[in-house]
Amino acid sequence: MTTESKNLEVKKEELAPAEGTERTRETRVYIPRTDIYETENEVVLTADVPGADEKSIDITLEKDRLTISAYVEPRRPENYSLAYAEYGVGDFQRSFNISKEIDREKIQAVVKDGVLRLTLPKREAAKTQKIAVKPAR
Repeated sequence: MTTESKNLEVKKEELAPAEGTERTRETRVYIPRTDIYETENEVVLTADVPGADEKSIDITLEKDRLTISAYVEPRRPENYSLAYAEYGVGDFQRSFNISKEIDREKIQAVVKDGVLRLTLPKREAAKTQKIAVKPAR
């Protein structure tokens, strides 16, 4: 049996500006890689935003649209000039449509080591309920 290995290279996906809009910052904007999973009580979203911290992340909820914007300032050592770069530094932006099942008042966001974690709790009425079956009399 032959062991075959594949090289998988995932490049950052750059966000194209919306038609008729202009950016106020001269930097690239990337779409953050995101994982979304659901439990019985909540929906959890984790997004990669390397270089961003709690002061540089802006999360807005307008109607049913949740938008994440993270602003990253390039960090370069003093007294050095860049000779070669493989990693593109830029801002991050991504939007999600959320359902009416989410309790908007209880959404929480935490960032650590360039990973943003959003917890979107479900409304009480939207949670799965187990209904007991009783015998007929």
